[in-house]
Amino acid sequence: MEARGSRGMRLWLLSAAVMAMAMATRSQAQLQVGYYDTLCPAAEIIVQEEVSKAVSGNPGMAAGLVRLHFHDCFVRGCDASVLLDSTQGNRAEKDAPPNTSLRGFEVIDSAKSRLETACFGVVSCADVLAFAARDALALVVGGNAYQVPGGRRDGNVSVAQETNGNLPPPSANVAQLNQMFGAKGLTQAEMVALSGAHTIGVSHCSSFSNRLYSSGPNAGQDPSMDPSYVAALTTQCPQQQGQPAAGMVPMDAVTPNAFDTNYYAAIVANRGLLSSDQALLADQTTAAQVVGYTNNPDSFQTDFAAAMVKMGSIGVLTGNAGTIRTNCRVAS
Repeated sequence: MEARGSRGMRLWLLSAAVMAMAMATRSQAQLQVGYYDTLCPAAEIIVQEEVSKAVSGNPGMAAGLVRLHFHDCFVRGCDASVLLDSTQGNRAEKDAPPNTSLRGFEVIDSAKSRLETACFGVVSCADVLAFAARDALALVVGGNAYQVPGGRRDGNVSVAQETNGNLPPPSANVAQLNQMFGAKGLTQAEMVALSGAHTIGVSHCSSFSNRLYSSGPNAGQDPSMDPSYVAALTTQCPQQQGQPAAGMVPMDAVTPNAFDTNYYAAIVANRGLLSSDQALLADQTTAAQVVGYTNNPDSFQTDFAAAMVKMGSIGVLTGNAGTIRTNCRVAS
């Protein structure tokens, strides 16, 4: 009886994964590169200009815009629900604990404001997010531009509780990461490639302080982390009495403002910052991909761009579904 139940569960999971991948493929097919060429010819130029202004003033904003797109797509699909403000009767996604550190909202607002002047009611907030993430990466040292299809429409529902179980926590292991990415139609290889976004940006000390002060049965330091790296991090993130460590540190301690493969090299050296980063070395298949990227940076760039485009098609609203919000913060 138990064997049949276990087999049935495996078949159900396989069926769910196949359906998720089929939905992602259909969604991707409905999006088009150059979607706004005739509808609003200046659309992508306007987004690029606003992103360029923001990133030139604050290079860290590039990572913020990529993360904003990721957090949008993993909850309700890429429908710009993460941009909606909370209302008196509803706590929106952006106010859920995993999202309170998100940034870049004002960049999207600036681009959207210009777009509404140029082409009222034409360009979706969801497309602005996808274009902004692409443009931000292209402006980082070592980053490359890639084509992003458009045609997404916006959703009008945003619920804070829906972030639960959808956004991978910093403590996730490979099995958990596979489950969460797989639920979105993304493969393990795409998960490893997308994790490379951690080569830019910063992390709050509270996201990994357990690895410095309370890891394992003896509440000591995480033995999987290089001791010299632990020493440096404890200096940057001193333990607070009864409080989580405060402050922020670069995700990539060597080249924090370059889009390169040093993130993967750090993992190989047991210097992955988050538990979910270092976990990629604990699995034979993901470890091989991590090592492969350190030896072939071009393959990482190619795989990352393809995975970003696929991620950008998760659960999209197209055609007559959804709407075009004129204010990305307010449901229309």
